[in-house]
Amino acid sequence: MLNMIWAFMILGGILCGVLTGHVEELSCAALESAGDAITLCITMAGVVALWMGLMEIAKESGLVERMTRGIAPFLHFLFPRIPKGHPALEHISTNVIANILGLGWACTPAGLKAMEALADLEKERGNPPQVASNEMCTFLIFNISSLQLVPVNMIAYRSQYGSTNPARIIAPALLATLISTLVAIAYCKWKDRREPPIRQEAEERAGDGGEAK
Repeated sequence: MLNMIWAFMILGGILCGVLTGHVEELSCAALESAGDAITLCITMAGVVALWMGLMEIAKESGLVERMTRGIAPFLHFLFPRIPKGHPALEHISTNVIANILGLGWACTPAGLKAMEALADLEKERGNPPQVASNEMCTFLIFNISSLQLVPVNMIAYRSQYGSTNPARIIAPALLATLISTLVAIAYCKWKDRREPPIRQEAEERAGDGGEAK
């Protein structure tokens, strides 16, 4: 669907340029944009390397581990059906911390590992692997809402395109992501209200097993 939308926009722009007699401007804009894209990629590669390195330093120094223990009660509130000590919680906490610090690229590997761990958890529960669990949906929605203290990506983009004050976006971004995160949490808890607790679910499964015998 997105490919079709982009193809329509590109073809529409080319057609509009040809019909209005701006073919030369269209060609110059395409070449200039290609150069800007390369420059932006080089700039963002430096930003990625910097913040990925800082994330690794934070892990080695134990900072991430301490932050993980600090947000453990919040994660238990958000994912009450994930057993304590499950690997999914570690990956989720790393993803959340990276998002809060604005390290969007650093959180992607942890997010993928969290989804894999949640899929393994569903296999242990005996649920169909092709169906997304409540925890998967909650994690995805919470990850998209992405509370950020420092929007590193946006600051880098603004700096690249000549903003006089790239960091001015911090306060509006913090407010916007705070609201989106609160809405995401409220929505997930509202949709998850009918899901049985872990103990009740385990008793129901045990009861079904006993009846089957």
